[in-house]
Amino acid sequence: FVDRKHGAKWDVPHPIMREVLEETFGIMVYQEQVMRICNRLGDIPLREAYTLIKAIGKKKHKLIAKEKERFVAGCVAKGLKEQEAADIFDLIERFAGYGFNKSHATRYSFIAYQTAWLKHYYPVEFMAALLTYEMGNTDKIVEYIGECKSMGIDVLPPEINESFSDFTVVYSADHEHKKQSGVIRFGLAAVKGVGEKAVEQIIAARERVGRFKSLYHFCENVDLRAANKQVIEAMIKAGAFDNLGGSRAQMMAGFEKAMQMGASLQADIQKGQMSLFGAGPSDTDNDHETLPKVAPWSEMQMLTFEKEVLGFYVTANPLSRHAETIDVYSTANTSQLHGFSEGAEIVIGGMVVKIRQMVTRNGKNAGAKMAVFDLEDLQSSCEVVIFPRILEQFADRLKVDRILFVKGTVDCRRENPNVICDELIEIEEAHDKLAARVHIRLNAMDVTAEYIARIRDLCAAHRGKSIVNVTLKTNSGYRIEAVADAKLSVRPDEEFYKKMENTVGEGNVELLRRR
Repeated sequence: FVDRKHGAKWDVPHPIMREVLEETFGIMVYQEQVMRICNRLGDIPLREAYTLIKAIGKKKHKLIAKEKERFVAGCVAKGLKEQEAADIFDLIERFAGYGFNKSHATRYSFIAYQTAWLKHYYPVEFMAALLTYEMGNTDKIVEYIGECKSMGIDVLPPEINESFSDFTVVYSADHEHKKQSGVIRFGLAAVKGVGEKAVEQIIAARERVGRFKSLYHFCENVDLRAANKQVIEAMIKAGAFDNLGGSRAQMMAGFEKAMQMGASLQADIQKGQMSLFGAGPSDTDNDHETLPKVAPWSEMQMLTFEKEVLGFYVTANPLSRHAETIDVYSTANTSQLHGFSEGAEIVIGGMVVKIRQMVTRNGKNAGAKMAVFDLEDLQSSCEVVIFPRILEQFADRLKVDRILFVKGTVDCRRENPNVICDELIEIEEAHDKLAARVHIRLNAMDVTAEYIARIRDLCAAHRGKSIVNVTLKTNSGYRIEAVADAKLSVRPDEEFYKKMENTVGEGNVELLRRR
């Protein structure tokens, strides 16, 4: 389209098409254009042409096939060959899945340009607004936080002294580059169990007394009828009080006492019964030292609580420590499933987050148990269907919070593609079951006897079943392919991968998956 806009030559099979598509350089862009081509070239009445467009969008194959015959006949009557007419109809079918009417397309193009402009020139503010808009949609929040990471924007957990109701941009001085750098602070209203009224009272108290110095200081100054037990518990789990001193476990064990003391103090103030000698509000920085002495939560327990109140992990992600393994051995991630065709074979790694057991109703396995589970990776999540025979084979591996690989096929019959499972592979097995060989690239100018010995010794120290292939680029530009002795086959885990990359250079080691 852009090439043609700037003068590239184009042609169409019939003058009617040139007349209809002149303003868009021979390319179908608007629904009205398709309807006019169906009407004027294919002799399909306009009303029925609109019905055809809708039928294509909804994949009503019988109606599409019927109208195709009529369209081809109309085109042939106007001098086109049958194959030419069929090719034009194929273009119509491809277009109808995403085309808009002209007025809709025009307004969308304005909005697309405006949002692209905002994202480019005000990226932090734009992403904060986007996160606020989708505050109730966990999948979208996860997707947009991933986008923030790819843009180099940090999204920080909620913080009692910095967060507002919505996702907010917080600036700090970047003295090295002499500019303000912005991060996005999680909105308090996005924490499950924290309502708008509670947030209003928290912000009002903060504006009145300044930054909260401790959990006790918070409870002394915030209206505890709005910021009640449920609210404070949720904010502790979300990490909103982390900067006030004390661990989350200590705060969870001691917040009810802090609330009692705060409520008592607030009641005394209302009655005018303050002691003359210092029973007033606390202004010390070490109230956290009076919190109960309890063991801190394990990382997994802390992250589980975070996910409970935020819908996902913010401080860290259990998958992060396995990110490299998942990336190396997966042939797709959950956000890429729309790009695969029906039945495509894939390997996808992630964590099991929800399992739904069910019983098959029809077919030879009627009455047998099957399951559908949600698999979450660092991009998004997808549904995985595991039928009775496979479930029986791998039932012991299918558990919530288990990190594993799913080997299977893509099912595109629903709006959101899912995966039909053929095999469940535990992450510890990936190096043996999913890697076929290691590919190492070398430049002849770097090769010395000592250099080759280092590579050989590294392979010998990581013995396994994966064959090592070597490509040597000669000084004259030729490539020599070689296969290392089977005795040097390796187990290509993260340790091996990193050590070999350090030896031969970044980008010169590749793990080729078993197909």
